[in-house]
Amino acid sequence: MRTYVEPLITKSKEDSTHSRRMVFSYLKDKQAVAELFREVSPKIAERPGGYTRILKTGNRIGDNADMCVMELVDYNENMLGGEAVKAKTTRRKRTTKKKTETEDNNAPAAKVSTGKAKKAKAPKTKVEETDEGAAKE
Repeated sequence: MRTYVEPLITKSKEDSTHSRRMVFSYLKDKQAVAELFREVSPKIAERPGGYTRILKTGNRIGDNADMCVMELVDYNENMLGGEAVKAKTTRRKRTTKKKTETEDNNAPAAKVSTGKAKKAKAPKTKVEETDEGAAKE
């Protein structure tokens, strides 16, 4: 694939009618030719060759064929390094909401349980005996 793509990129450095027609005879797509000449060729204009990079990704599961990703060297902005865009980090802190008089007057919301219902147990009471012998709770 490298032997197919790199001569087309070399021809796109010179923006002439002849080079556009030669590239179109290979690609057979007017929009692809326009993108190659307008966007790709200005970025690789100073480079003397070696426009593509091949990154091997391993073998395909079905037939064990070698797989790879092919990319343009100067066109990939993520690999160039430059200034890395950092995600803005924010710090969260709890804020206490001031209760208004209307919130204080309202009854609290009922508690909803999502688990199994538990049986209510009677509270244990302490049994004391008095001098008379009667049990007192």
